[in-house]
Amino acid sequence: MTESNKSLFGKPGTFYIYKSYGIHHCLNIVTDKENFASGVLIRSVFISNKNERLASGPGLVTKSFNVDISFNSLEVLNNKSLWISPRDSTLQEKDLIQTTRIGISKAKNIKWRWYLKNSRSVSKRLQGDRTPKFQ
Repeated sequence: MTESNKSLFGKPGTFYIYKSYGIHHCLNIVTDKENFASGVLIRSVFISNKNERLASGPGLVTKSFNVDISFNSLEVLNNKSLWISPRDSTLQEKDLIQTTRIGISKAKNIKWRWYLKNSRSVSKRLQGDRTPKFQ
């Protein structure tokens, strides 16, 4: 644990924000339990009525929502700046693609990355999985 990543070891359901390569902020949600580094990186977001590629990468997500280090350690459901809302959905397992993580050097073969098969906002698709056509 370091001063810069201590929020990753914090309360589940909080944001962990860090700067990648000193340039882009990355948005993570802390998961699992306190004192154990565990989080989910938000790699892309679909924004209604906007270009589907607007937030199609971790740096573009934070840029689109003006997220910076000031969001670090905020509770996901208990703040007035940025939150994740539940959505009525009929998603099924067949709607998801599970694949290996990208942009890392260790444990890169672990399938800890998921995306919606029909999303055009995915930053990098599984080899052979084509970007869906406009609907």
